[in-house]
Amino acid sequence: MAASLFRFTLPLLLLSILAASARNEEDARALAALKRALDPSGRVLGSWTPSGNPCGSSFVGVTCDPAGRVTAVSLQGRGLSGSLPPAVAGLQRLQGLYLHYNGIKGPIPREIGKLSELTDLYLDVNHLTGPVPVEIAAMANLQVLQLGYNQLTGSIPPQLGNLNKLSVLAMQSNQLTGAIPATLGELTQLRRLDLSFNILFGSIPSKIAEVPLLEVFDIRNNTLSGSVPAGLRRLNGGFQYMNNNGLCGVGFSLVELCPSSEDGLKPSKPEPFGPDGTVKTREVPQSANPENCSGSRCSKSTNGSEGVLIVAIVAVVIGVAFCGLFAFSWYRRQKQKIGSSLEVSDSRLSTDHFQQKEACRRSASPLISVEYSNSWDPLSGGGVGSSGEVGDSFRFNLEEVECATQYFSDVNLLGKSGFAATYKGILRDGSVVAVKSLNKTSCKQEESDFLRGLKMLTLLRHDNLVSLRGFCCSRGRGECFLVYDFMVNGCLSQYLDVKDGSGASVLDWPTRVSIIRGIAKGIEYLHSKKSNKPPVVHQNISAEKILLDHHFAPRLSVPGLHKLLADDVVFSTLKASAAMGYLAPEYATTGRFTDKSDVFAFGIMVLQVITGKRDVSQLKVGAAAVSDLDGLVDGNLNGVFSRTEVARLTAVAAYCTSEVPSQRPTMEAVVQQLSH
Repeated sequence: MAASLFRFTLPLLLLSILAASARNEEDARALAALKRALDPSGRVLGSWTPSGNPCGSSFVGVTCDPAGRVTAVSLQGRGLSGSLPPAVAGLQRLQGLYLHYNGIKGPIPREIGKLSELTDLYLDVNHLTGPVPVEIAAMANLQVLQLGYNQLTGSIPPQLGNLNKLSVLAMQSNQLTGAIPATLGELTQLRRLDLSFNILFGSIPSKIAEVPLLEVFDIRNNTLSGSVPAGLRRLNGGFQYMNNNGLCGVGFSLVELCPSSEDGLKPSKPEPFGPDGTVKTREVPQSANPENCSGSRCSKSTNGSEGVLIVAIVAVVIGVAFCGLFAFSWYRRQKQKIGSSLEVSDSRLSTDHFQQKEACRRSASPLISVEYSNSWDPLSGGGVGSSGEVGDSFRFNLEEVECATQYFSDVNLLGKSGFAATYKGILRDGSVVAVKSLNKTSCKQEESDFLRGLKMLTLLRHDNLVSLRGFCCSRGRGECFLVYDFMVNGCLSQYLDVKDGSGASVLDWPTRVSIIRGIAKGIEYLHSKKSNKPPVVHQNISAEKILLDHHFAPRLSVPGLHKLLADDVVFSTLKASAAMGYLAPEYATTGRFTDKSDVFAFGIMVLQVITGKRDVSQLKVGAAAVSDLDGLVDGNLNGVFSRTEVARLTAVAAYCTSEVPSQRPTMEAVVQQLSH
């Protein structure tokens, strides 16, 4: 009997093994298709070889379960430039797909809905196009859906309301249209809903205000209208609704009150038709319709009222015109008081080179006081006016900035990005400066926001910050300019990945320790609340943002710059930081920066300074690394370093780069630890 049982179970065992092998081969085929589609050039996923083991260490970014099935693909910030293929559906045990911060193009394949075990889908910050597939609604286990910062079009599928485990739904900064589906109010586990910077219209579904766990609801920069559900007041700062001019409501500081009837609940807009379609008649007060009024007399009275109304309107128009002429005359006189300096500056491009040199030689003080117009435009003059937000000592004349940079000559160009260019310049007193030019479209357009940001920049003063010396704006050039001290030894990134024979300088160990301590002090100052300065989160700390003065003392550049820039511009600066590993992991789910995200970026930089390498994103810091200090420290030091200091700095970096924000230390604690 045992023999017969063996003969019966052996085929089943063989079939099970063959089936498992077939499933593993299916995963391998799906990964091969992913490689071809996501990385057509083969420069990123070269380790994914046909002969390799998908669950081995050679397949970067791939995680498997004990049975050898692929459960996660983590390729965020890898510079992928291909497309997401339908073959991804072959990874049937996939639970996490992390492809954010890349350059992936094309549509999201509908087949992705077959990934029934997927819990995390991160496709944000790519170049994806087309609609949001309805098939995503079939992914019953999905908890996080990140599709923001792409070029997705079409409407939000109402079927997404079926994802009853979803906690994060982020579709910001796309080109989505249509209304917000009321079905999203059925997502009882939802904590964060971000639909900002789209083209959505219609009203806010009242059911969304009833989602019990909702903490963040962001609908900024859409074309929504109607009454804001009162229940959203409980979110406080978690409800972001600016730049939706059609919204109204009670208890929301940035929207107007809704027109309401006597009961204060229903709209009081004129309704010419009743429910049955008949024309409704207005109820006229008794005193306005006396009983003894005959038809002819009433007609005459009506005509008389119309005549009085016309006369009144004409009088008002004449009065407004007179006031307008008076205001225009006053404005012209005020402009004349400013002097010809601004006119000379904004017409400078039409003069010849000799005249430009002469103007630079004989121009007076670089400081000038001019006013913005009432309808504020940051480019309407040469500086900030009578608001009192910014002191006179920070106002530069455009002429001074032009002369310092030789009229923004390419010879003086230090660097350029999508929203700014930086030039080297020499002021009239001989001091060397760096002039950052910001395009008009990159700046905040609200006067109060811009001025508050500018004032904060003037308050930041610390030995480890590149402090603002001054600013000016030019309507004629369409730019604003920030003037900083020039740092002669460049940025920290120049001293990373130094190759033998390259001629680049190698920082010795004491200098590296000094740089780390200085960076920590600068960040700690930003995070602190001083008597005249609020706490500031830098948001974009990286080796490129650490400048070195003539003593190689570190200075954090452009602290607080995000306070001047438009939201979409701020975000565009994050892609490079994400690719280099500076972006804290929690940002992907919260979409917010905190002091702990600065701490994470600091920890990455500590590892960069120790190793002398830019890419430390895969470096695991722990007991193994501490026991192999020679393998961790930059080989260019030839063993000349303090093992005690390396061990301490490595431990600090490990704490700072903890996956859990609450486990990271404050910068105050870091400074204390580094001072021992």
